[in-house]
Amino acid sequence: MFYPTLFRRWHGADAGLEQAMKNVQETTVLGAYDPAPDELRDRVILITGAGDGIGKAVSLACAGYGATVILLGRSVKKLEAVYDAIIEQGAPQPAIYPLDLQGATPEHYEQLADNVANEFQRLDGLLHNAARLGPLTPMDHFEPEEWTRVFQVNVHAPFVLTRACLPLLKGSKDARVVFTTAEQGRSGRAFWGAYAASKAAAEAMMEVLAEEHDSTPNLRINSVDPGPTRTRLRSIAYPAENPDAVKPPEDIADRYVYLLGFSAG
Repeated sequence: MFYPTLFRRWHGADAGLEQAMKNVQETTVLGAYDPAPDELRDRVILITGAGDGIGKAVSLACAGYGATVILLGRSVKKLEAVYDAIIEQGAPQPAIYPLDLQGATPEHYEQLADNVANEFQRLDGLLHNAARLGPLTPMDHFEPEEWTRVFQVNVHAPFVLTRACLPLLKGSKDARVVFTTAEQGRSGRAFWGAYAASKAAAEAMMEVLAEEHDSTPNLRINSVDPGPTRTRLRSIAYPAENPDAVKPPEDIADRYVYLLGFSAG
């Protein structure tokens, strides 16, 4: 059980939510959220960055609540480990889709969408979780090539993947798209350069997509800032930090379950 805190939430059109859809706002979700054992039963959910950190924890959680999870990442070894862990917990058989977002082209994403359509006929959830940090350095020291690499993973990949998957998502009775955001994207900080700028762009993209789909009743688009979490990216950004001082990704997985499931309606 967890108590949802601050999510930036956008909704597709729905009766009773029309007024809430018109404004971007920080929404406090009141009360405890205790997912039912079959909260995500029969849902097909694609998760990027599924090999470790938040992506791994959310993949395991979604599978545990009944979803068929498509594990996307660049490390086959890590994806296989998550696959095995899902099978061991008796959850629905997941799928592995190795893809390096750094070098992926629009054709790769179209092929991915075609493969999902052929195998599952629909897509009920898409979580954009993969991220690249880049160096923490003054802007005038930032190499343009690295800036481009950060934006490729954090902005361009979510855009092209969402674009490719939208027909599948619209074919679902109740679809969700979720972006993992970060506070640096809402309040720029010195030395965070491309990471902060790309996270700001990703959150703006979420808002644009959500407003464009106000009239799509079966599609809701949200983002969640997980806050300080014990991940590899965090350890690179804060090398002197005691890992035990921040929460493990398992502690926040249910926040994503909430946004990927029916309860966020």
